[in-house]
Amino acid sequence: MNVLFSHKMVIVVKYFASISDAIGKTSEQIECQDKMSAGDIWTEVSTNIKYTGKVMVAVNHEYVDMSYLLSENDEIAFFPPVTGG
Repeated sequence: MNVLFSHKMVIVVKYFASISDAIGKTSEQIECQDKMSAGDIWTEVSTNIKYTGKVMVAVNHEYVDMSYLLSENDEIAFFPPVTGG
C-alpha cells in the first residue's frame, strides 16, 4: 500500500508598511505544506485583505521572486516597493 505523507513546516511571515496595515499585524508564525512557494504563501495570507499594490518578497533577508520554494524555519517578508528620495 502506498501512503503519501505531506510534511508540514513552520515559517515566520513578516509584513511591512501598507501591507502590514492591510493585514493588521507585523508578523506571524504559520504552519504550511512542504514545498510551498512565496506566491502560495502570499495567496494564503492575503485572501481576506484589501491590498492591490505591488508586492515585493524576501526570504531570509534576500530578495526572491514569488516562485521561490520555502523551507522549514524560513523567514519570509512581504513589503511594497521601496522608493528613495
